[in-house]
Amino acid sequence: MKAISYSRYGGPEVLEFGEVADPRVGPDSVLVEVRAAAVNPVDWKCREGHLDQALRSVFPVVPGWDVSGVVVRTGPAVPEFAAGDEVMGYVRTDVLSGGTFAEYVAAPVRTLAPKPRNLSFEEAAGLPLVGLTAFQVLHRILEVKRGETVLVHAAAGGVGSVAVQLAAHLGARVIGTASARNHDFVRGLGGEPVGHGEGLAERVRGLAPEGVDAVFDVVGGDALKASANLLAPDGRLASIVDPAVVDYGGRYWFVRPDPQDLRRLSELAEAGTVSVHVAETFPLSRAAEAHRLSEQGRTRGKIVVTVDRPGRSDGN
Repeated sequence: MKAISYSRYGGPEVLEFGEVADPRVGPDSVLVEVRAAAVNPVDWKCREGHLDQALRSVFPVVPGWDVSGVVVRTGPAVPEFAAGDEVMGYVRTDVLSGGTFAEYVAAPVRTLAPKPRNLSFEEAAGLPLVGLTAFQVLHRILEVKRGETVLVHAAAGGVGSVAVQLAAHLGARVIGTASARNHDFVRGLGGEPVGHGEGLAERVRGLAPEGVDAVFDVVGGDALKASANLLAPDGRLASIVDPAVVDYGGRYWFVRPDPQDLRRLSELAEAGTVSVHVAETFPLSRAAEAHRLSEQGRTRGKIVVTVDRPGRSDGN
């Protein structure tokens, strides 16, 4: 099959487009014909070897954890899906090898959920990792409640934009940091935008003089430090990028596949509660360009790679 792969750690230049071995489908797995795969910062961090101590790489590595597509066949221990089902998934295992930047991926059933019927394949591919991250932090770590005030950093980005929508759905007041060009976008998600960078603490205090009840950090560093000083009494702090959050009494979270959480996200998307903004799409052969764009860190929403096949006329 055609895929993107790399045989050594490095920059986007190590990504190659060509033939790789077809994936093997185990008893608990599903073979998915990939229609789209989203790019996440963790993809290029893995490509550069930054997660080498946590995840073993079996070269050549096909990158990518997010996917949407159509079930081709299922393993003998998978009654949940059937051939022809449209699915989305966060296909992460403890080994970097057979990822989603390919024509096909063998996905453990625990990583999949039905694709929201009202989302395109491109939009659905952009939901799993960021959606699960936002959902798990808000529900399990921060335990956000109706009437609380939540500060979400990088509110126009992939994780942040979903977190704003989910927190607003929970009945919270949401303040979101973003560049000026993205303020209207954050408002449209249900948040109150504030500029990031120098003077952040003063701007947030102007909106929430008594402090915020919860902070969802996706930036780290100075933003994390400032956030710790913005908490109201009994306020909670969580970060998905900076383990130093524990020094401020907060919790660090690394998203994990969860089929029940993913199904709930699919339901929320079908209800119109959660939407996915696709900033730009690239064909599979140009995945290196998608990685380069992601590394710039200024994308509104999601970057998606599409997999097209000759003769397909389904419009996705």
